[in-house]
Amino acid sequence: MNQEITINDFSAHLFWDVDKKAFDLNTYKFFFIQRVLEYGRMNDWNLIKRLYGMEAIKEASLNARSLDAVTLSFVSTLFNIDKTEFRCYKHRQLFQNLWNS
Repeated sequence: MNQEITINDFSAHLFWDVDKKAFDLNTYKFFFIQRVLEYGRMNDWNLIKRLYGMEAIKEASLNARSLDAVTLSFVSTLFNIDKTEFRCYKHRQLFQNLWNS
């Protein structure tokens, strides 16, 4: 993990609800990666690649409970993994969307 990068290097809109002084980038790695994947800008993406590496991003995206459809398609294509292998895809299939039925 690259210790030079701090939470303050990322876009302010990503972590408006987090106490930045108490936030540990290593402890909350999966939360951090998921937030950047879904709402981050290109600069944020480049920072998490440097901070954690592609293998950690892959692991976090595979185990995320929820990812929006665009992010799921992106990481599925990026890592060349079928969408059905992602936890968020399996989890979504368990619950029917009653509003659209």
